[in-house]
Amino acid sequence: MEYMKLKGSFLLIFFIGVQFYGQSEDSVNNSTFFVAPEFLVGKTMEANTGFPETKLQKSLFLSLGTHNTTLNQQWASELGFPKTGVSIGVTDFGNTEMVGMAYSVMPFVEFGLFRKKTDNWNVNIGMGAAYIDTQFDAEINPSNLAVTTDINWAFRSFVYYKVLDKSTIDFHLGLGYSHFSNGHTKLPNQGLNSFSVSLSSRIGRESEIADIRTGSKLKKKNRYLENYFSFRSGIGQNVLSRVFNDKKEVYSAAFSGGKIINRTFKFGGGAYYRFYEHYYDHINENGQLINEQVPEYRENPYRYATNFGFFGSTELLIGHVGIEFDLGINIYKPFYKIDWQLSQGYFYNNEYTTLGEIDWYFEVKRTVSSRLGIKYYVINTFKSPKNNLFLAANINANLGQADFSEVSLGYTYRFNLREKIRQ
Repeated sequence: MEYMKLKGSFLLIFFIGVQFYGQSEDSVNNSTFFVAPEFLVGKTMEANTGFPETKLQKSLFLSLGTHNTTLNQQWASELGFPKTGVSIGVTDFGNTEMVGMAYSVMPFVEFGLFRKKTDNWNVNIGMGAAYIDTQFDAEINPSNLAVTTDINWAFRSFVYYKVLDKSTIDFHLGLGYSHFSNGHTKLPNQGLNSFSVSLSSRIGRESEIADIRTGSKLKKKNRYLENYFSFRSGIGQNVLSRVFNDKKEVYSAAFSGGKIINRTFKFGGGAYYRFYEHYYDHINENGQLINEQVPEYRENPYRYATNFGFFGSTELLIGHVGIEFDLGINIYKPFYKIDWQLSQGYFYNNEYTTLGEIDWYFEVKRTVSSRLGIKYYVINTFKSPKNNLFLAANINANLGQADFSEVSLGYTYRFNLREKIRQ
């Protein structure tokens, strides 16, 4: 089976599964289920010069979720009893012939924005996968450089305002941003970005939720602190440039340590190591620019195909689910200079006419790394298990530009759990 199809199927199953398993047995029994249909209109932004003209973007989403109201779940209390669930949607980008349609599945979490003052404002963040039925094609669709694969990452972030509140249903106006791209697994990959407004309704027992939240404010919570150590190993895929556009593996390993606060907020730092097959093969094959700029790389291709650095990490623990963001510094990534010149250059008939410019922006991207993804833990993190395993799916980036998509397996060890009693 082709890797991309396998990865797409995995992501769809993984993202749906982790969301519902992210609630513990106790949490499910005490949470309130809701259904939220949503209609959106907006504008698809131009992904490149000469991008196909688009009309009004239209989307229809259906969200299935729960109000997490369980008082004995630390994460739910810490986050103000957020909503969690899965959004399933269809998006018409405004040009079905050249830009196409997207069919999305995105787990989400929704928080109160001004919880101490009002319940009317909420922020909703979702991340998952989407099937896009129209892609770039050099012969029949050359002006659409947005996406080149059928399975893509999908992300959306919305702010909602409650305009009408009834006992079993309420209505919301929303404003937000959506993004679709393949995580640098095939080029071109400019991505589809859009801004939308929406009208949605929430069908559920909202008045009962408000009562539970109000009662919970009277309950004093103890504070929990613990340390952790974690190790992960992963395999990803990316491409080098539009000329060298075949997918090859990226192997990675990392270790980190830090603190977990109230079984919900995880902060730490560590180091990572990566090996790029594309870099290694390009050096061995004396690829473009190697002999001209860095002939010494051929003496030790393995060394110059590696990358290592340090990173800081933040993670939100929601039962079995973790949502992670890392920001790091590349200490050693020598081949990225060649990578940048090739990927940012212009070519004709597979020969480069202009190379990417080595400027301040290159220096920043070579230095700053980032990582965003979602984890599924075998044991509910609320139980503070000493030993836990996790499976993760991530996008790794140079600053904000996708570098490679990755699946990883990891282990976390917790120790020195301390409870501070609040009087």
